[in-house]
This record gives sequence, structure tokens and C-alpha cells, in this order.
Amino acid sequence: MTQIHPTALIDPSAVIGADVEIGPYSVIGPNVEIGARTCLHSHVSVQGWTRIGEDCVLHPFVALGEPPQDFKYKGGEVRLELGDRNILREQVTMHLGTPTARGITRVGSGGYYMVGAHIAHDCIVGDNVVFANNATLGGESTVGDYVIMGGLSALHQKCRIGKYAFVGGGAAVTGDVIPYGMADNHGWLAGLNLVGMKRRGFSRETIHNLRAAYRLLYAEEGAFNERIEDAARLFANAREVMEIIEFIKAPAARPLCFPEPR
Repeated sequence: MTQIHPTALIDPSAVIGADVEIGPYSVIGPNVEIGARTCLHSHVSVQGWTRIGEDCVLHPFVALGEPPQDFKYKGGEVRLELGDRNILREQVTMHLGTPTARGITRVGSGGYYMVGAHIAHDCIVGDNVVFANNATLGGESTVGDYVIMGGLSALHQKCRIGKYAFVGGGAAVTGDVIPYGMADNHGWLAGLNLVGMKRRGFSRETIHNLRAAYRLLYAEEGAFNERIEDAARLFANAREVMEIIEFIKAPAARPLCFPEPR
């Protein structure tokens, strides 16, 4: 049974799914859709063209669907979509997209967003991510599945983080982090996220291939483009390595993150 606290303010046009709980002093605007069994604790604000999936939990003072922090934004039907089974802790913010970019901010399912995490306009975030306290994405960023963002880390606008990557606490990341990579606390590429891969049950062979490919890609000898082609040839049958190669070759707005120069 849907439960709505008498102090909650809900626009009549909002679509509220079955068995939703909306706590005290929460505010739900028009054009909002909330999926079944989602729970909003007290003082949650959901505005704009925002869709929240099923089985999510939003803790106090979460704010979703507010206008983008972009001086060019003058209004328009732009969207925020949040998938299923997400947990948003206190003061998490996720903004609408902008008409001049993707027009939508899209967040996947199964994520855990700790206190104060922020998803800016037009970001795309994958499934099963973890954002520690105050982790922040700049506008139009892209974050893959199973990424972990450390506390107080920040990603520059239009950057990409490949799936299964790890970003250290306090890191200011201004370039693209390869899939399975690890950015240290200063934003340099610092190897592979071996701990994360082991926890996720990656095989010894897969990890061995990724380590060998990483050593080749970031060796000091030869040109980087030549090393990319060598890795693509040597590991053509290693799917995870080829995902890194494809990530590196894909069009991008930002340069790649590299290891700290010695």
C-alpha cells in the first residue's frame, strides 16, 4: 500500500507507483514519475521531468531534477532518469540535462551514492557504481558500470571513466580513465583496479592478460600509438583488453589519464 505522510506536498499530475512511501515534508513536482516500492524519507525534493525507478531509497534532503548549473540554460523540457534499486544517502543531488547537450541526465541501476554526491547535467552513469561522500561529476561526464569514486573526488566536465575503474579519494580527474584502471589521489593513472576485479570474481587469466597489456601500453619505449596497435594484435582474443583498446580509440573530448611522469 502506498504511504504518503500528510505533510508531503505532491503535485496531482505526478505519477506515483504502487507501494511507494513518501515521508514528511517531501515535495514532488509535476512531471515526476516514481516507480513501485521506492521509499522517500523526509525532506526529499523531486522536480522537473524526472523519472525514478523501482525499489530505490532516498534519504533526507536528497534533491533530484533541479535545473542544471549551466549559465546557458534558459528552460526547456529536459530530463533526469534514475534506474532501479539505487540508494541515495543524505544531500545527494542529480540535475536535469540541458537542451544544448544530451538533453537528459541518465543514471543506471544498483548504485550507492553516499552523502553529498553530485551528478551534474547531461551525465551518463552506469550500473552498480559506488560514489563515496561528496564525489562529484562535471557536466556531460560518462561513468561506466561498477566504477568506484572515492570521497571528495571530482571529475572534470566531459570526461569518461571506463567500467570497473577506481578513482582515489580527493582526486581531481581531468582526463579519461581507462576501463579497469585506477586513478590515484592526485588524478594520475596508477595501474589497474586489481582489488576490485578480484572481488568481482575475474579469472586469473583475465587479470594476467590485463596486467600484461597495461605494461605494454604504458611502457616507456616506442610511440603510444604503436603500443596500442601491438596490444590490439597480441590480445585480440582477450575481450577485456580489447575494451580498453576501444576506449582509447573512441572519440573523446578530454585526453587520457597517464601515469605520473618519473
